[in-house]
Amino acid sequence: MKLSKTNYLIYRDCGKNAWVRIHRPDVFKKYPLSAFEEGIIETGNEVDILARNLFPGGVSIDDRYDFKYTKELMEEKTPVIYQPVFETEKYQIACDIMVWNKDTEKYDLYEVKASNSGEDKKKKDELYTYDIAFQYIVLKDLGIPVGKLYLTRLNCEYVRRGDLNLNEFFTKEDFTERVLENEDLVREEMRVAYDYLFQEDEPNGFCSCITKGRNGHCTTFEYSNPGIPKYSVHDISRIGLSKRKLEELIDSGIYDILNVPEDLKLSDKQSNQISVARSQKDIIDREEIKTFLDTIEYPIAFFDYETFPSAIPRFDGYSPYNQIPFQFSVHILEKPGEELKHKEFIYTGNKNPDEYVIKALQELIPGKGSVIVWYKSFEMSRNKELGKRNPDFEKFLSNLNDRVVDLEEPFKNQFYVHPHFKGKTSIKYILPALVPELSYKKLEIQEGGTASNTWNKIVTGEYSDEEIKKQTENLLRYCELDTLAMVEIFDVLQKIIRS
Repeated sequence: MKLSKTNYLIYRDCGKNAWVRIHRPDVFKKYPLSAFEEGIIETGNEVDILARNLFPGGVSIDDRYDFKYTKELMEEKTPVIYQPVFETEKYQIACDIMVWNKDTEKYDLYEVKASNSGEDKKKKDELYTYDIAFQYIVLKDLGIPVGKLYLTRLNCEYVRRGDLNLNEFFTKEDFTERVLENEDLVREEMRVAYDYLFQEDEPNGFCSCITKGRNGHCTTFEYSNPGIPKYSVHDISRIGLSKRKLEELIDSGIYDILNVPEDLKLSDKQSNQISVARSQKDIIDREEIKTFLDTIEYPIAFFDYETFPSAIPRFDGYSPYNQIPFQFSVHILEKPGEELKHKEFIYTGNKNPDEYVIKALQELIPGKGSVIVWYKSFEMSRNKELGKRNPDFEKFLSNLNDRVVDLEEPFKNQFYVHPHFKGKTSIKYILPALVPELSYKKLEIQEGGTASNTWNKIVTGEYSDEEIKKQTENLLRYCELDTLAMVEIFDVLQKIIRS
């Protein structure tokens, strides 16, 4: 039994989850990856292959277990090797790129990541240090002459102009010193991880995610913690940021949100969430809702974008992970009581969609009145980026942003708290609570990650013409429901202040 780097890193996040992955793959596979997680893996593979062009002409190890061929290439001092694989008695690794340095007579290691150099850097750097250290220790124990240890990732400041400039697009950061500083610590952790993960009997008790908020839970949390209710203390809003409070509840054997002690010091939002869960009665502040609604001006455009976060910039003016707006839906109410109008746009060509999107916005969205969105920072950021890339339209897009009203605000500010919101303000929680007859479950595409991946498959030629037609229609119906949902929620708020 060999401990892979992947399982070691999963162990660091949740040991029992890694044990289940190794010993109970049948259980692990019951919890499939989301469209978002699948997209991350696909992006990682795409970036890894692109990074090889930094060191062209290398030899690729296509078999993850071809340790013999790797050894032969290393002994021959092959200049560049992609995906070389190594194993010791207990551990195995696959490195991304190894480059022979003639000056030092050693191999430099390049670990490629699809992450952005400006994204949560401190936390990610710690993770990457352990990642590279695991590889270094295995290589060192095999007597491989290792020189520098580099992390190669995407440069957040890079802006594409013409052909992709790989030397500017990728950063090469020397992690050698920090890896060496942590070598002993990682080596000991690897030993402990090996003993834990290859014990025959399943570890007893909860997994370590028991003291993390819901968003921090591992893949197999439900399996490893069978006594935890579906709606538990882990669902208390932002409880993951209050680790001591959550630990206090868990240590006291309190798992059900209904059993949270009334004297536990919580924020007003957390207290309100628990209060409505207990009483099953809404909290409604009609005055605040009315004040909010009074800011909205007719004609009203209920608006929503769909976008694709391309790690590798496809068009001029784009940086890594800039969102590509490719679609929008808008429902329009000219005056109170008038017939609702729906308009939509989608771009499925292989050019830069920017101008097509902007011109459709100019044509389909009223030139005055409020533009209602859900989570305004997303739509407004897309408009700002469109304006920056297309300065001729910057004034129009700025005016659009000036008219944006965020329909999420009454719920974020808790003017309306419903038991079924469960402390969330996503439209995917608000809609079924307030308008249960309108459901995403009836659609082929039910969330943004799938929408994004579907569009990408259309424009990269992964579908037949017939499938493109079908999936385009699925995208249109999904985006339409996003804006129709806002119309219906807006109507609910109006009825509240009239009641």
